[in-house]
Amino acid sequence: MTTSPSERIRSASFRRATAALACTAALTLTAAACTGSSNAGSAGNVGSSAAPVTITFWHGWSAPNELKAINTSIAAFEAANPNIKVKAVGNDTDDKVNQALRAGGANAPDVVSTFSTNNVGEYCSSHAFADLTPFMKADGLDPAKTFPKSMLDYTNYKGDQCALPELGDAYGLYYNTDMFKAAGIASPPKTLSEFDADAVKLTKVSGSSYSQLGFMPNFHGYENQSEHLMGQWGPTYFTADGKSNVAADPAFTQMLTWEQGLTKSLGGFSKLEKYRNTFGDEFSAKNPFETGKVAMAMDGEWRVSMLKTDAPDLHYATAPFPVPDALASTYGRGYQTGTIIGMNAKSTKQAAAWKFLKFMTTDTKMLVQFANAISNVPSTFASLQDPGLDHSAQFQTFLNIANNPNTNTTPATVNGGKYLTSIQNFEYDFESGKVPSLQAGLKNLDTTIDNDLAQAGQ
Repeated sequence: MTTSPSERIRSASFRRATAALACTAALTLTAAACTGSSNAGSAGNVGSSAAPVTITFWHGWSAPNELKAINTSIAAFEAANPNIKVKAVGNDTDDKVNQALRAGGANAPDVVSTFSTNNVGEYCSSHAFADLTPFMKADGLDPAKTFPKSMLDYTNYKGDQCALPELGDAYGLYYNTDMFKAAGIASPPKTLSEFDADAVKLTKVSGSSYSQLGFMPNFHGYENQSEHLMGQWGPTYFTADGKSNVAADPAFTQMLTWEQGLTKSLGGFSKLEKYRNTFGDEFSAKNPFETGKVAMAMDGEWRVSMLKTDAPDLHYATAPFPVPDALASTYGRGYQTGTIIGMNAKSTKQAAAWKFLKFMTTDTKMLVQFANAISNVPSTFASLQDPGLDHSAQFQTFLNIANNPNTNTTPATVNGGKYLTSIQNFEYDFESGKVPSLQAGLKNLDTTIDNDLAQAGQ
């Protein structure tokens, strides 16, 4: 049985979410849940691997088209490096990886690819992944000239570059061009005030519900995750000394106030939640944007490929998500995350493992074919500009976002993405009216995040 492109991308996106949640849940029990040995790790045996060797590569892909793409990449590496064989093990989760890294031995992977960028702080601080800086220096690889800044930001922790980006996800705006034309809207909004006005204009009420909604602002609205929206403000999550900064940085107050205002303009939280509960599964053809329930949506680049299969007759376009009016000059930015790849700090085959890791993160031809095959953003400056990449107008939006110097990501912490979960839970309470004072609530949120980090040893 064949797998459609949309099914392939759905499975990858779903695993990204579930892997991160599984490890985050484990971290609430023990800070060591996602770590290796505390004294593991060193510069490794930087150099070449002349003797024949077999390395083990664990990754999370499992759908037929994903496996075809990753196996094509491996075959290209082996052809260029005939003395190195790669034993690939797919469909692995972070939980399996963490157990294997802790156990060590011959059965542990030499190289690991994971969808869970939130766990980079754990992998780096525990030295489960080797610091790649000595390897890059030995090969003359300048990461700042090779990878976009946002991608480097989510692959290091406190200067320890224990991972590199493999492929990326960028978030932007999808909009229904037929609905825009019918509403007399000529172009996508660039600022949030324009966006709010368009969302109201595009909304049609039918009785006590909607026949069409301009935008679903509620935080449970699929990709409306805190970090995705906050990317438009470029927030500072932590102070220089590592303390939570959500109460002091006005970006958080501004984002929550904006969401609250748009929610009221569109009918209120309860009415919107009732309508949201009629939406189909995010990673199916019943997605509300694909079925016309909403005119605009925040989503990732993978939706372009899904729409080709799920809704080929839908007329739509993409654009960067709007920015606050005061930051209009930064329009084009967005939030970035993606797949990362690291090397087992205990591996006895690090020279060969590094060659493979370097190939998987910097070989332009390989990155372009891989990105095209699974509809992801490639992760180097060279591959983003390569003419062989999908440069269709709808996909180009996300390449531009990835290349934008204002595009940002969320910082790594020693306990994974637990602080993001705390922020998200606070936002659920805020939008539903359970937070009497926003500023007091944010200060309490700071305390919660700081206590969790202190307990985890940061």
